[in-house]
Amino acid sequence: MSIRLRLTAWYTGILFVTLLIFSSAVYGFVHLYTYEELKQRIVQQANKVDFGTDGFDVLPNRSSANRLEDADLYIQTYNVLNNRIWRSDNMKFSGLQFETPSVQKVNKINNGFKRVTLNGNPFIVYQLAFTESNTNQLVLWLQVGANTRTIEQTLDRLQSILIMGSAATLVIASTLGLFLARKSMKPIGKVTEAAEQIQKGTDLSVRIEYDGPQDEIGQLIGTFNGMLERTEGFYKELEDAYAAQRRFVSDASHELRTPLTTIRGNVDLLQKMWEVAPGERADMDEATIKQISFEAVGDISDEAKRMSRLVNDMLSLARADTGQTFELDPVPLQPLVEEVARRAHFLEKTAEWHVGELSVLNGVYVEGNKDYLQQMLFIFIENAFKYTPEGEVSLDVVLYKGQVGLRISDTGIGMDKDEVPFIFERFYRADQSRGITSGTGLGLSIAKWIIDEHKGSVEVVTRRGEGSTFIVWLPVVFAPPLE
Repeated sequence: MSIRLRLTAWYTGILFVTLLIFSSAVYGFVHLYTYEELKQRIVQQANKVDFGTDGFDVLPNRSSANRLEDADLYIQTYNVLNNRIWRSDNMKFSGLQFETPSVQKVNKINNGFKRVTLNGNPFIVYQLAFTESNTNQLVLWLQVGANTRTIEQTLDRLQSILIMGSAATLVIASTLGLFLARKSMKPIGKVTEAAEQIQKGTDLSVRIEYDGPQDEIGQLIGTFNGMLERTEGFYKELEDAYAAQRRFVSDASHELRTPLTTIRGNVDLLQKMWEVAPGERADMDEATIKQISFEAVGDISDEAKRMSRLVNDMLSLARADTGQTFELDPVPLQPLVEEVARRAHFLEKTAEWHVGELSVLNGVYVEGNKDYLQQMLFIFIENAFKYTPEGEVSLDVVLYKGQVGLRISDTGIGMDKDEVPFIFERFYRADQSRGITSGTGLGLSIAKWIIDEHKGSVEVVTRRGEGSTFIVWLPVVFAPPLE
């Protein structure tokens, strides 16, 4: 059974019990009130009956009898002494006679009401005993009755009205309740449809449209849509990560294949050259063989170094991918940058190296790791030297609003502005002209990771044919006040 049917059944059951209690209470109240009012009227009229004597009989006088008849009451007396019964005119006319007490009970005083049926009509009869004042002997029974057919018919009609009204109310309430339950549960159906649609496919962009009140169902749909949005984001991130992983593996394989091919070719050359007997080397003398061997070994060494750099860079990025972090401590920037500037003089380069005024870094500290900060600076400096065949590369610093900017500028080949968002991707090279330089294509990715770990940012200004400027912004921990 569905939830809406169960809800409807519960509501209908509760309403049925409520209507049953209400109808029973109404019927019982009307029944009790009507009969109590009738009984009070009968008792009042019976107590007002005046009696007279007719010989040895004690009879109600005419005025009392007429008054009771006018009140639609029937009066009968039973003389215990002579067993004579007297009835009012309306009883005689209707052929009615109340049951008199039996011989065994005739001397027992038993005042009260009883219900009887005479000629198919229901009556309520009040019996009142009269005794002789001196001997307390029972003398006369007074019986006053009323026809209750009208009351019974009224109560029957009330009962029918209550039953039919309750039944109609149940039917209407059940139908309306089922309709409202379906309408209320319709958003839940949409949630189910969306979940089934997601289960059958991979479309996580499904959202449930809901413009109703923010009740429990509205909150459920909002939570479900939020969960779908987060799941979609996680799924896209997973897809992007998986695609990046495949691209990374493909690019790494490609980058490793070139040095391996070079090494293997040189090894094969040396093997073939040295396997030939000395007398069979007619076209090469010992000096030529030695020179070729040195060149081959040099190529093998260069490619091995290149592979070593590539593996180290890949290892650094693998640490970044696993979320590995490093310890950060307050680091004075001036000695760190001065050391990097000094060591940069010994890098392989064809451009001129210029260092700006670094004294502004005196007393400036950043929260960082000295080794990684140096590695990051060398990546940008080496990158600038690679793409500046002639001209100059410079390093200077700037302080601005609680941040320190380490600026590396070159007058090299530069790049297009639309290529800037991609230069920090792994194995990315801006174009073929930049690809002719040596390198793994991972340096800027590593530098970006180091900057992110230091809660910094990098700003790139470039123009093709004019050079590039990289400004690394790092938050300052503390610095001396500006004069």
